[in-house]
Amino acid sequence: MLPTPSTTHIDTNRIYDPAEDSYLLLDTLSAASEVQYLTERFNPKHISTSSVPLVVEVGTGSGVVIAFINANAETLFGRADVLSLGIDINEYACHATVETVRRACEDGRAQAGPEVRHGTFIGVIQSDLTSVMKPAAVDMLVFNPPYVPTPKLPEAAFLGHKDDFASVAKHEKFDEDSYLLSLSYAGGEHGMEVTDRLLDQLPQLLSERGVAYILLCQQNKPDEVVNRIRAWGPDWAVMTVRRSGKAAGWEKLQVIRIWRATEMKSSEQSET
Repeated sequence: MLPTPSTTHIDTNRIYDPAEDSYLLLDTLSAASEVQYLTERFNPKHISTSSVPLVVEVGTGSGVVIAFINANAETLFGRADVLSLGIDINEYACHATVETVRRACEDGRAQAGPEVRHGTFIGVIQSDLTSVMKPAAVDMLVFNPPYVPTPKLPEAAFLGHKDDFASVAKHEKFDEDSYLLSLSYAGGEHGMEVTDRLLDQLPQLLSERGVAYILLCQQNKPDEVVNRIRAWGPDWAVMTVRRSGKAAGWEKLQVIRIWRATEMKSSEQSET
């Protein structure tokens, strides 16, 4: 069992504390079936997949997921030459993620020795979803979205930067901590307004070998999400790869994997 990165340093008043959804993603990525899938898809022996993979987590929060991926890159991908990048709208989450990744690497070396090989962490960008990314740049995307149904989304004009809140507090009496936490859970109608935006970006974002892991809850209507992705056409595939073992009210969770089928088809044809 791979170790879970420590997040004891984070300020849970401003940053989402890892919970069942975060750990479901860790379990998904470290499951034997997904390790085999990722190892085969990013096998450095294949010419079409030999370039260094770029893994991006959107909405890092505490950083527990991207730190886990980076610290265990060799195990998860069968190669340690993996680049990882985080994106979050919350400035405090960006700083926390850097520290979580650093601690996870240090803990890995302390437990397994200095010879342990982890990935290369590029850093964290404060941004609204993937607006800063170039087309076809991402090989693997992970997204634990704000999936809780809410009457509306948090005001999008503020990117969670501390300088933004001076005016907010003065003119609207906005509570900074509540606002920052709402960015991590408030999903609007059906809890899907943020996820819908990310899904719209995905076809342009993923590389030819690209794959995405996205977490959904029951009220997100996951069957409709899957059908929507299938409607993208034959070059795309989607499946549910993990479900939570228990239902927490309506918050029964699942992780779907979305991937380009074109790259794998061409690889299979070249091998036959």
